[in-house]
Order: sequence, then structure tokens, then C-alpha cells
Amino acid sequence: MPIIMISRGSHSRGKEIAEKVANKLGYKCIDRETLIDASADYHNIPEVKLTQAIEDPPSFFDRFTRVKEKYITYIQSELLKYLKEDNIVYHGFAGHFFVKDISHILKVRIIADIEDRVKVVMERDKISEKDSYQFLKEIDSQRKKWSKNLYGIDVGNPVLYDIVLHIQKTITVDHAVDIICKTVKSKQFQTTTESQKAIEDLSFASLVKVALIDVGYETEVYADGGDILVETTALLSKENNEDIKKVVEKIPGVHKITVQTKS
Repeated sequence: MPIIMISRGSHSRGKEIAEKVANKLGYKCIDRETLIDASADYHNIPEVKLTQAIEDPPSFFDRFTRVKEKYITYIQSELLKYLKEDNIVYHGFAGHFFVKDISHILKVRIIADIEDRVKVVMERDKISEKDSYQFLKEIDSQRKKWSKNLYGIDVGNPVLYDIVLHIQKTITVDHAVDIICKTVKSKQFQTTTESQKAIEDLSFASLVKVALIDVGYETEVYADGGDILVETTALLSKENNEDIKKVVEKIPGVHKITVQTKS
């Protein structure tokens, strides 16, 4: 069965749409708070630090400490654990960036006019129209910087999505729900043996990356079943190479480990 990943602007009705889609299809609905809670519990990290990692754009300090990268790696790993199950609707944290090549994931972007979003914030927070507009402007700017700095991608680029839905008078929340539910039943979004293996490999690679996060090297990890490839930009000595292998070989399911310097 397929997976639905909904990217949404702040206060664009994306949360409501995701919950209604999940209810209509009988899928499990998860959001960024689900991932933050799971990551905080598993890694014993204050939730506020994980929240900051996915809300604030990277700072100059982050580039040297890699703290933000560490926390985001934890959250990505938790998301991939859920996605292995299928029958999932996810909304929130930009998960579609690192599962863009998985065929049984329907990637949806929900947008709304700024005027409608301002009204939602005014009603929710009981603040002025001017303050609501400024609030949304700052959030949109932060999210754009975040995705650009971490992934080199503009979250608003429609090419990243299978469907972009503009919530307005002609396309209501219920219309959007119907469109998503009908589309996800299409043949091209059904799980295949190959697509399921691809997401399991991504999940396994993320577990390895979590294990390596404190080793001290910037790494990219790839999995093909139990075969693990670790790439790093660092020039590794034989001892460094063995240190990485010792960490990875402790992970259940690993059969073969290759460590190489990325050219």
C-alpha cells in the first residue's frame, strides 16, 4: 500500500487535510511532533532542541558543531521507521526531500492565499492583521532558508511534488481530500517489491548514520540489503577506517562494510 507525504505552508489547512485523508483511507497519521517525541525518548534529548533543529535555519555555529545535522538525522531515522510500515499519511517536517525516489510515495504540497492564512492566525492567536502577516512572513522565510541550506532545495518548487493543491473557494479542504484519496489508489503509487526494498535500504542506512554521527566525520551512508557503503570527505587513515567499521559491524543485519573517501 502507498504512503502519502503532505508538505504544507504554515496555517494552510494541511494538517486538517492530512487527518481527513488518513481517516478516510484508514491510514495512520503522523506528524513532526510524533517524530520529535520518538527521537527525544530514544536518544534522551530535550524536545526543545529537536524542535529548534527543524524550525531554525542553520547558523554559523552549526556548521562547525554539526549539532543540527545530528538532531535531524535522528528525526529522519524515526520517520523512515514509520514509512517502512506503509499505509501512512505524514505531514509536517520536510520528509519528502530524502524519499523523493520512492515510487509508492505520493508527494503533495498544500498552499493557501496569504490572506486566508492571516485570518487563521488572527483567530487562533487573537492578534492583529499586521502582526499575523509578520508572523507568517518570518515562518515562511525560515523554512525556505532551512530547506535551501540543508538540502539545496526550494520547498516551494512545484517540481518536487506529484500534486500541488491551492486551497480556496473552488478547491476546498474536502475537495483536496477527495483528490488525494483518488490519486493514491492509482496503479503507479502502489508498493512494489523494488520500492519496498528501496525504503527499507534507506531506513537501514539511516540507522547506520545515526550510529556514526558521533564518530567525528561527515558521512553519507548507503545500504543494499546488509551491504553498507560509508562515504566520507575526510582522508582516512587505516586506523580511522577500522574505527568506522567497528561501529557499523555492531549493528544487527550488517553483512559487508565498505568505507571510502568521496572524490
